[in-house]
Amino acid sequence: MEKQVHTFLNSDLLNKYLVGETSLEESKEVEHFISTYPEVAEAYDKLQDNLEIVAKAGAVDLPTNMLDNILESVEEKHTPKVIPLQQNKRKTSWYSIAASAAAVLFATSTFMLYQKNVELNSENNIVVGEIFDLRSDIESNNSKLDELSRELLKLNNPNSKKYVFNGNERAKNLKTVAYINPVEKTSMIDVVTLPQLPKEQQYQIWAELQDRMVNLGILDESDRKLKQIPYVEDALALSIKIGNKGDNANENDTEVAEISLKEN
Repeated sequence: MEKQVHTFLNSDLLNKYLVGETSLEESKEVEHFISTYPEVAEAYDKLQDNLEIVAKAGAVDLPTNMLDNILESVEEKHTPKVIPLQQNKRKTSWYSIAASAAAVLFATSTFMLYQKNVELNSENNIVVGEIFDLRSDIESNNSKLDELSRELLKLNNPNSKKYVFNGNERAKNLKTVAYINPVEKTSMIDVVTLPQLPKEQQYQIWAELQDRMVNLGILDESDRKLKQIPYVEDALALSIKIGNKGDNANENDTEVAEISLKEN
């Protein structure tokens, strides 16, 4: 079922459904997944939020007082002065005055519209950049979802066995979980808590064989996620020890936790 959900999320159906480009059958399929699987519903909600962000970013409201400002500016700057004329001369034509005012108004409006167009182009470039960022975020989230899905498949594999490390008196708060699959020959470890050590010391994980100990690497408190460790065939036990940094791995270091891998 997880594979089916993962396949659906990797398809483009959610995006097509969101913008109304799906057929009737595709719409029914998308609505079924949304109502059935919470992770699909969550992905759909996030796509809706992203689309709303883009829509808001592209919306531009023109100033409501734009025309009033233009008319006021024209009236203040371009109203012709009244010049008293002698009675024997003809009066200035009101048609000429109106034509001049209209020309000034047209020029002012054109300039303001040009400025607004420049602003819109700038905002459009910003929106385009945000769209690319959103696409990048979606690709990153899909990659993380794919990685998480693979990890869940490993953990849910019926052949995987779970082992819990609990610290002894030397590290009472230590808790770490190991997942071992002897069929696929994989080992993973999940650090839950590791008590703080002096700067010169570190935690190491070891595998115990019939005739020797094998060092599998260093455990750090920052590894608070599933971490792949080497799989050791025929290992009898796994143990966590405290050793000094910079020294060669020493199987006689202080042991603080151990699990047995022997079948009961």
